[in-house]
Amino acid sequence: MPLTPSATNSRTKKAHWGIPVAAGASLALVGGVLLWSPAGEADASPTAASRAAGFTAVAAGDIAEQCTASSSSCKHPKTAALVKQINPSFVMTMGDNQYDDARLKDFQKYYDKTWGAFKSKTKPVPGNHETYDPAGALKGYKSYFGSVAYPDGKSYYSYDQDNWHFIALDSNSFDDDEQIDWLKDDLAANSKKCVAAYWHHPLYSSGEHGNDPVSRPVWKLLYENKAELVLNGHDHHYERFAPQNPDGKADANGIVELLGGMGGANPYKIEEVQPNSQKRLTDTFGVVKLNFTDTGFSWNLVATDGSTKDTSPSYSCH
Repeated sequence: MPLTPSATNSRTKKAHWGIPVAAGASLALVGGVLLWSPAGEADASPTAASRAAGFTAVAAGDIAEQCTASSSSCKHPKTAALVKQINPSFVMTMGDNQYDDARLKDFQKYYDKTWGAFKSKTKPVPGNHETYDPAGALKGYKSYFGSVAYPDGKSYYSYDQDNWHFIALDSNSFDDDEQIDWLKDDLAANSKKCVAAYWHHPLYSSGEHGNDPVSRPVWKLLYENKAELVLNGHDHHYERFAPQNPDGKADANGIVELLGGMGGANPYKIEEVQPNSQKRLTDTFGVVKLNFTDTGFSWNLVATDGSTKDTSPSYSCH
């Protein structure tokens, strides 16, 4: 018989669904389950509900061409509109945030007019175009994003959200022992169950740039530390991979790679489909809406017309 709410009476402090509840106690219906909290623990149900709900982040790479909303062919204003609509907890950008040379004046003229609306909650990483700045590699990128992109004077950093540890890396300098040593220490110090990392150059890609072995040592470290998810850009298309190991072998305990280079730059062709590639889309602009819980994750590719172009499987943390 379904439970229905009933009014409060004078003999108990509350009465819900026709069940008397002692003063100070509470009942809550969470996910179809009736939860009882004894007196003095009335906050237990909302906490449980918030843990179950998790949080949402948005991710994309290869974003701001040198165009504005006055041009109907300009895509980054449209992908920015999706971010506004989704209103995520934070935004991850996977490099090549600003084209072509990522100068500060270009960030201010183009990126800032669209994706700049979310600057306060953006967690960026640089791409190869951020190194082309005539004023110096990453100069405009660092000047525009400030300390959020260089929290410790370095172009890589990490942060936590609930039961997740996020690692933002600079794949322009994966041959830098200092960054690799930092990553080892960061992974060793992590106490969160779930780990995601993101950078620009993908180890595996079916697009025009193809596979980039510069990322393999980082993949090995993440794999050894049971990371769940890697996000990349560089190739201007969308692609998701089944869990795999650093050698590209299918592995149920491996890392899921998500390539999200469809933030606004001109799309690239799919050239050589890689093993374990499960879904590939080009000529599709949009953002990835990531859904995180304390024990797993999934995502949706949302296109600029508002439609969902792909839905990932649901994955559990290792």
